[in-house]
Amino acid sequence: MKIGIDARFFGSASKGLGRYTEQLIRNLEMLNPQHDFVIFMRSQDWDVWIPSHPRFSKVKTDVDWYSLEEQTRLPSIIKAQGCDLVHYPHFNVPLRAPQPFISTVHDLILSHFPTVKATTLGPFLYWFKHQMYKRVIKHSLKNSLRVITVSQYTKADIEKTFHIPDGKIVVTYEGVDTRLLKVSTILQSHNIHGDYLLYVGNAYPHKNLERLVDAFAIIKKSYPKLLLVLVGKHDFFYTRLISYVRWRCIQGVVFPGFVPDAELGSLYAHSKGYIFPSLYEGFGLPPLEAMAHDVPVACSNSSCLPEVVGDAAVYFSPERIDDMIHAMERILSDDHLRQELIQKGRQQVIRYSWERMASETLRVYETSI
Repeated sequence: MKIGIDARFFGSASKGLGRYTEQLIRNLEMLNPQHDFVIFMRSQDWDVWIPSHPRFSKVKTDVDWYSLEEQTRLPSIIKAQGCDLVHYPHFNVPLRAPQPFISTVHDLILSHFPTVKATTLGPFLYWFKHQMYKRVIKHSLKNSLRVITVSQYTKADIEKTFHIPDGKIVVTYEGVDTRLLKVSTILQSHNIHGDYLLYVGNAYPHKNLERLVDAFAIIKKSYPKLLLVLVGKHDFFYTRLISYVRWRCIQGVVFPGFVPDAELGSLYAHSKGYIFPSLYEGFGLPPLEAMAHDVPVACSNSSCLPEVVGDAAVYFSPERIDDMIHAMERILSDDHLRQELIQKGRQQVIRYSWERMASETLRVYETSI
């Protein structure tokens, strides 16, 4: 077959979706498949990945996500390549997309958390955008030959919310990169010294970071030198969170901004604990990355997280600050628990492999047509 992959999301700068797309393509190459692959990429990511396999090629595709061009121009770019099958690693399949195609739906966050607080748009434009989201995701789920998702929780959520038949949805767990480099310059450049708790990810409202900094403000009374390091690109949502921290006059919260993989491993490895307070996740990769670096994890008990993280974390209710504080105190003060979590974390991450994810996705390609 000739298989196209929409890789306009590519690389860690595009957050979890970008990491998923990059790892899928890199690991498909290593599988030495007997198919031709056309990878649709943006100019800004063009040099990040150079095909090393003769069956892989790139097509420059400078079309913004969720834009009018995505609906009007992207279908013709893809159609011109004459693919037998196209994989969209996100729900945003153009309504006029040439068939056949499959899609990956990572979560239903926009279905469950529709709020103006989660956008930079005004109320009317946000309402219009949300109506388009509902139409596009329904189109994607209805017309995909198969739908890939990343946890059993999200599979059940899709079936319940959109009444999609069970046999159409395939679960392929994500992988964990245990090879993140441990370069220490990031700690020095941001004046991070001593003990700190870590969070890596975006600052969208469902990530629940305002409650996390509120909990940190309280626990800091018992641990005055403790820092909270929140890693993520300084977009509209992080800027709003920074303003909230300043308004609350909370000391000891550090915002390094986006951190590349070359330095992220160091932030994980030197942290006292990783905190993940999210209200909803489709998979939840950062807690596993923390475990891969021998860091004890305190994690929300919401959505798919108990399924993905297993018994290798201390859980708390994400809506209860007192519960969050208790979990943080346990991983800070109980050395026996810390070592137990580190050991369980090492075993938990073995379950997840990007190579296995790519192999299972390849099987979906081959059995869909």
